[in-house]
Amino acid sequence: MSVLPLLQFPDPRLRLPSQDVTDFDSALTSLAQNLEDTMRAAPGIGITAAHVGVLQRLTVIDLNDGVGVRCFCNPHIVWSSPETAGHTEGSVSMPNVTEEITRPQRVRIRYQDMTGKPQELDADGLLSVCLQHEIDQMDGIFWIYRLSRLKRDRLIKRYQKM
Repeated sequence: MSVLPLLQFPDPRLRLPSQDVTDFDSALTSLAQNLEDTMRAAPGIGITAAHVGVLQRLTVIDLNDGVGVRCFCNPHIVWSSPETAGHTEGSVSMPNVTEEITRPQRVRIRYQDMTGKPQELDADGLLSVCLQHEIDQMDGIFWIYRLSRLKRDRLIKRYQKM
């Protein structure tokens, strides 16, 4: 497969919402495989089609936890826990900078698998964080916009100096 070029912050396409996947075909399978290759090369543990300029609701996640690569089409959060936790986050589209983001500890998502079959998943821990992060990206919310303005401005300045 192929490593695709990544959009880099501040590319305005990173702030655009993605459209639902409607065709569950060989082109989608190829895109998912290319996203996996691109994620590994970045390196990262999660990536969306939006990171490579394809505005479809597809994310690929591999937490190196023995489960393997997970692909989620059209994921949406349908429930989140009231309990929150902070976790260090970053992006393949803004390499070498991270910051702590506070998010719900657990989420339930509805999505479709690569064949289009509806699925539901309860997630906690790192998977919960990754799903929330990638769903934000597909909604056009780049991760740094979850930071306070002061933290975001400092992080952007640090990134620009690199």
